[in-house]
Amino acid sequence: MIRSSALLAGAAALAALAVPVHAEEADPAAIVGLQFAVSGNHKGVRASGAKGVCLKGSFAPAPDAASLSKAPQFAKTVPVTARFSMGGGNPKISDKTKATTRGFAMRMADPAGDMTFVIISAPVFSTKTPAQLEEFLKVRVPGPDGKPDAEKIKAFAAQNPETGRQAAWLNARPVPASFAGTDYWAVHAYTLTNAKGDKTVAKLKFVAADKAGLSDEELKAKPDSFYADELKERLAKGPARFDLVAILAQPGDPTADVTATWPEEERKTRTLGTLAITAIEPDATCDAATFDPVVDLPDGIAGPADDPMFAIRSPAYAVSLSRRSN
Repeated sequence: MIRSSALLAGAAALAALAVPVHAEEADPAAIVGLQFAVSGNHKGVRASGAKGVCLKGSFAPAPDAASLSKAPQFAKTVPVTARFSMGGGNPKISDKTKATTRGFAMRMADPAGDMTFVIISAPVFSTKTPAQLEEFLKVRVPGPDGKPDAEKIKAFAAQNPETGRQAAWLNARPVPASFAGTDYWAVHAYTLTNAKGDKTVAKLKFVAADKAGLSDEELKAKPDSFYADELKERLAKGPARFDLVAILAQPGDPTADVTATWPEEERKTRTLGTLAITAIEPDATCDAATFDPVVDLPDGIAGPADDPMFAIRSPAYAVSLSRRSN
């Protein structure tokens, strides 16, 4: 059942920002339409993360996690519904694609309020505003020959150099050998609040316990779809584990630009708990509603009020859900 109240709340999220997002920067329907156009206008799929695997598991907090956040998920072990995916709206994309993020969405359930994250296998996003994302997508829409205009893409990249950081980061590293074999970042800055009211700004990272990449030769030997089978074999042997790590902000760290990184090696960190993925679930378990990181956050953790790319997620997810449900 689709949670209509959550979708309505998500559509209103832009208006609730402490720093308002301008109208020209917040057209979720146009953005979602372009995402579909870039990926081939496939029906009945997500605008991004069309190819994926639904999962279940649990999250166990670290003993001192509550000292940073009073969220119920940091006080006791909770069940998790999750989904690994390939970026983009093409359900036939090759798992071997290098300059594409792997996605990881999860909902940590609790009666007091779910905690939802949508995270990617890179520390940065491709654009810093919805308006920039719209233009980023426009130049990539295929023409009559089925290909985008390479000169338009080149010109856009020259005018917006920060939009190349994510692809450069991915291209500099091997293709992950597994959905469970790479780290994932939430990219946005979150504010954690404990029971005393103390606030801590941090970026959140899920660190894989068993990281592995593929050499070029190993990659050539793989079929285009190997992640689902690999994951099934892996989980038959035991859970896939990730540590949830908070990277603590220092003064001056940007909180409104998801194309900018924080120097992780120079930042203090705190481990908040361990996520264990235990089994594959039917697709219907994940398809019934969106994983909405804007709406689904409990008291004790909040997304950024000054980041337009965080705000646009909720209404864009609602549009995408509506399109694939019709």
